[in-house]
Amino acid sequence: MGILGLSKLIADVAPFAIKEGEIKNFFGRKIAIDASMCLYQFLIAVRSEGAQLTTVDGETTSHLMGMFYRTIRLLENGIKPVYVFDGKPPDLKSGELAKRAERREEAQKALDKATEAGDEADMDKFNRRLVRVTKEHAAEAKQLLKLMGVPYVDAPCEAEAQCAAMVKAGKVYATATEDMDALTFGSSVMLRHLTFSEARKMPVKEYNYEKILKGFELSSKEFIDLCILLGCDYCDSIKGVGPKRAIEMINTYRNIETILENIDRKKYTIPEDWNYEVARQLFITPDVKNPEELDLKWVDPDEEGLVKFMCGDRQFSEDRVRTGAKKILKSKNTSTQGRLDSFFKVLPSTMATPKRKGEDIKKGSAKKAKTSTPRGRKPK
Repeated sequence: MGILGLSKLIADVAPFAIKEGEIKNFFGRKIAIDASMCLYQFLIAVRSEGAQLTTVDGETTSHLMGMFYRTIRLLENGIKPVYVFDGKPPDLKSGELAKRAERREEAQKALDKATEAGDEADMDKFNRRLVRVTKEHAAEAKQLLKLMGVPYVDAPCEAEAQCAAMVKAGKVYATATEDMDALTFGSSVMLRHLTFSEARKMPVKEYNYEKILKGFELSSKEFIDLCILLGCDYCDSIKGVGPKRAIEMINTYRNIETILENIDRKKYTIPEDWNYEVARQLFITPDVKNPEELDLKWVDPDEEGLVKFMCGDRQFSEDRVRTGAKKILKSKNTSTQGRLDSFFKVLPSTMATPKRKGEDIKKGSAKKAKTSTPRGRKPK
């Protein structure tokens, strides 16, 4: 789920924290990718395009096709991907997982009705809701990545948290995921749509964490509290508090404790036994592997191993697999130009604390006055 409504809120409050670009803009970058999110995308995308790819026994292979070809595309664009797989979810997430199970059960019932009625549109819609990434999908994807010579990391808990830790440690440049909670975990840079199909023609969205904090005029802890108010995977949110009200409350009271002291409990319903403090701590100190101890290596692909793994029962074309392996090797051996780091560099914040809006208005007025001074003449 991520954080409800956060992407729209950032676009409204801090649009300067987002920039759009092409995949080629990230050449020379090491990027940590949320593997489960990718696998889900691949399963959904192929299903929506007509039919699932399967083995001779009818087992799905769409996730392998997506992982193989999209990863090659990243490598050909000079990107060094490292995939991060989810570990055991925190106990606090059990409520959200139970809700997802209920939604899948409802979708299955709706699918049965649509199938009986012959409604193809609804059949497609509810089929998509039933797509789930399994342990088997993840295990096969890891085996494929190993044969491709692409590193992966098994996170002890949440993949987004591990990705964010790797970014903060300078191990990689950015987190690539569709879940906005990578920002709540403090990823300096987050990319959306990086692994989307080229045919979708969607630009890659780059979110800058420091600029988001500046735009919202919040500290990192205040931003975490805002995300909890918006709605996260770890606990329920206050009933009746939407994105607009949440940002107003944080701007006024600065933390959830003070909000609870001042909130109108007749108007807003506080969840019973609300675990916001535990949720907050999970975002501040998540369970992650030490990024400094991760040995990330991109090595030559095992062409024969890929053919053995992908062809035969999994029914991939041997010619295409061999061509793909050669593309991987070529991308690894082709030296790329040095990056123009100043073009895409994440700029550090020059302020110790976020500015308030009044100060920004004054500064903006002063700038306007200065720029209107005729050239060559000193301002009075």
